[in-house]
Amino acid sequence: MFEKVIYLDNNATTRVCDEAINQMLPFFGEKYGNPSSMHNFGGDVGAYVKKAREQVAGLVGASDPQEIIFTSCGTESSNMALRGLTDPRKKHIITTKVEHPCVLNVAKHLEKNHGYEVTYLGVNSEGLLDLDEFKDSINENTALISVMWANNETGVIFPVEQLAGIAKEKNPEVLFFVDAVQAAGKVPINVKDTRIDMLSISGHKIHAPKGIGAIYIRKGTLITPFMQGGHQERGRRGGTENVAAIVALGAASEQAVKYLEDEEVRIKQMRNRLERGILENSFNARVNGSRFKRVPNTTNISFEYIEGELILLHLSDLGICASSGSACTSGNLEPSHVLRSMGIPFTAIHGSIRFSLSRYTTDSEIDYVIEKVPAVINKLNSISPFQSELRELKEIKTAMKS
Repeated sequence: MFEKVIYLDNNATTRVCDEAINQMLPFFGEKYGNPSSMHNFGGDVGAYVKKAREQVAGLVGASDPQEIIFTSCGTESSNMALRGLTDPRKKHIITTKVEHPCVLNVAKHLEKNHGYEVTYLGVNSEGLLDLDEFKDSINENTALISVMWANNETGVIFPVEQLAGIAKEKNPEVLFFVDAVQAAGKVPINVKDTRIDMLSISGHKIHAPKGIGAIYIRKGTLITPFMQGGHQERGRRGGTENVAAIVALGAASEQAVKYLEDEEVRIKQMRNRLERGILENSFNARVNGSRFKRVPNTTNISFEYIEGELILLHLSDLGICASSGSACTSGNLEPSHVLRSMGIPFTAIHGSIRFSLSRYTTDSEIDYVIEKVPAVINKLNSISPFQSELRELKEIKTAMKS
């Protein structure tokens, strides 16, 4: 086991920041009251939940903290948005082929079991949507549109603010939901200045603990509660509040706002340097997705004719943590649905590795990874059963350079 781990899998989960840890600790001890209680001991705890709601509202730019509903995670928030549809006359949903499973699987469930028609929009080779196709897919029967802000595998950003405006112009009654789990804390979000109705975040992607998330629901938006129970969260999400995690999410949200410029400048520079170092020293490497329209911390690189799992095992032996895609699908032997939708060749899909940085990533760690990754790739190339294909690929690339 390496003394120091180089952690570049922050789109899967993040280290909990010190500010979040320090804020949550008292609620395991002296501040254990139920925030819904009538007595002062519980009421004092409720004040901390109120503050956290304000902090999360600040992260996403909500005009009213009451528009923030605390959930257990991004998956629950997505289920609340998609399963909460209230108009039985409208049975059409629009989403994309590259959404996270927490959206895609719910859409498929509604399609199979509840009579909904679902339009799954495709993407081009850079992972981008066709705006004309998006607009043409909307009709008077469209109940909800669900488009992610940033893709969890490639980091590619969709213009959700523009898409929400287009949708409302064509059908003012349509609900527009955004999975912002991979965008929050990486790009500025200001929902009050958009036509977005609902937006989800997940705590463990922004240096809060696992098991806490939130959904923004614009005031006046009608949604059937996903979890029935007590009066908590203004009747929209029953269950005693997870106060320690909520307070931690509030603290992490406040820190995320402070570090937005760091994401755009320092982390982006490190990501670009990492990417450049790998590409220049690994002949068969390619970046998947747009090089420009993406979050600052993410790069997805394919190494053709090499199995991604084998690459990850060798990197893990060197203390480097990366991923072959979404943590929710990494145990699945099926190739990435995101890369398939982009038309990436199967010879490259299976060798795709996602590196995702955070504010805790250092320049010395990037130096180490730039040194080790090409060495691993060259070693695996030398023992690959696809030697003839690799030789042909080398000859083609050599000819292109000349």
